[in-house]
Amino acid sequence: MEHLLPSPDVGPDAGPYWDAAKENRFVIQQCTDCNSWRFFPSHLCPSCGSDKAEWKEPSGKGVIHSFTEVHRGPTPEFRAHTPYMIVLVDLDEGPRIMTNLIGNNLDQCQIGAPVEVCFENRQNDTKVPQFRLSKTEADT
Repeated sequence: MEHLLPSPDVGPDAGPYWDAAKENRFVIQQCTDCNSWRFFPSHLCPSCGSDKAEWKEPSGKGVIHSFTEVHRGPTPEFRAHTPYMIVLVDLDEGPRIMTNLIGNNLDQCQIGAPVEVCFENRQNDTKVPQFRLSKTEADT
């Protein structure tokens, strides 16, 4: 039996984020007054308080700031995928994002490792931006 993970619960500020994810695009907000990037989606800029922002595509690259390996999932769907990795990623543009690290080489997860965005299929034809370890020149 396949255990698809649940679809995201889309809040009022995050619609464009999830709409882009359905198209395999990773977008986050950038303040049009102070140019700071932000994640999670929000109405006001945490840097300057402006309510002006645009949805833009960052590089989709970053490095692992911290991580944990989960062995006890909170629901049957997540338990079916244990162990899995939750990581904090510092995006190249600045924001820190909590996400999952997916892929076949999770034993190589370490602080400072380069990562890149990818997309995971979920229920109801939705997709969730996730991250995977980037290939380095040593891997090729």
